[in-house]
Amino acid sequence: SMTHSMVEDGSTLLCRMEICVAEAEKRSGKNAMGMQETFSVYLVETRLTDSGPDGRNPAPDCLWRRYSEFELLRSYLMVTYPFVVAPPLPEKRAEFVWHKLSADNMDPDFVERRRVGLENFLLRVASHPVLSNNKILYHFLTEHGWREAVYDTGFQAKADSRIRALSATFRVRNPDKGFVEMKHYSDELQSHTSQLLRARARVADRLYGVYKVHGNYGRVFSEWSAIEKEMGDGLQSAGHHMDAYAASIDDILEEEEHYADQIKEYLSYAEALRTVCRKHELTQFELEVASQDLISKKQQREELATGIVRTFSLKGMTNKLFGQEAPVQREARLKVLEELITEGEDTVKEKTAECEEHVEGAWLEMQRFKEQKDKDLREALINYALMQISMCKKVPSSSTCSAS
Repeated sequence: SMTHSMVEDGSTLLCRMEICVAEAEKRSGKNAMGMQETFSVYLVETRLTDSGPDGRNPAPDCLWRRYSEFELLRSYLMVTYPFVVAPPLPEKRAEFVWHKLSADNMDPDFVERRRVGLENFLLRVASHPVLSNNKILYHFLTEHGWREAVYDTGFQAKADSRIRALSATFRVRNPDKGFVEMKHYSDELQSHTSQLLRARARVADRLYGVYKVHGNYGRVFSEWSAIEKEMGDGLQSAGHHMDAYAASIDDILEEEEHYADQIKEYLSYAEALRTVCRKHELTQFELEVASQDLISKKQQREELATGIVRTFSLKGMTNKLFGQEAPVQREARLKVLEELITEGEDTVKEKTAECEEHVEGAWLEMQRFKEQKDKDLREALINYALMQISMCKKVPSSSTCSAS
């Protein structure tokens, strides 16, 4: 009943439910091939915000989910809503790493950042005006046997056929200018974010080196203090401050990584935008093929009915050499063509409606996405700048203490 009421009133799931990925845990087990493997699971906690009949808040539901289950959920949503710019999952393997940052996907810091990313993914989906009202999402959040529910939808067969179609090479005759612009927009978004992330990784490497050099200075000052009588205490104090300064970079760069992950999310969003464009191209291509096939069938009907062949064909040459078909054969062929034309007209109507629905939905999505992107990136970059300012204000105090 909760699911039905949620779908009927159109409100987002996040208005009715608190969602968080509370913790991560390392586990071991056998995979589908029977081989032992180590993997991480994530505790998804949900709580309905509506109080029960007794006025008390209901107890939270807790379920452990693997990363692959999040992938399955996202794949289902992308197939079911091809016009939606699907929120991305956090990276499976660390990218744009600097030398101190581990690329191991079982590293505790990486697992923690992924936990935050998975929670962000669920919050984005649960606050989406379309995705949040999907029943499978509700099953994912509240039921252990949610996999059966998602496979019962039959989405996998449609997903497999779509993947094959999207990987094929085809060219649309009349591409939609709006989607061409959207594709260019996604290319620019990917280019700019990847350049920003590469530059940030280089700066992190250099900054880490500069700070750690002060650790060597701290050791020198400490050793120097042992052989100085009058300046010994001051040198030792300066050495301690150098050591503290060198150690502070670890916390600084760890905080920076949080902002880098927010940029990485929009790097993945660029791919989601391209997927929406590619799906529109496929729908447009299928419409053009169906329309061309219908035109061809109607032309064949006209030629068969009038006996006038407008275009060169092997059938026309055969008729000229061996004579026309018997009336019974021609009527039979006309009947078959009429049936094929009716089917073709239905297909064209279906593909036209599908294409129009995709265009309408995608443009609403694009507008919503741009507003969200501008807000999120502006907030992330402002907070990053404030963090840098705060860091720089701390430097003089350390330097002054060292100089003393």
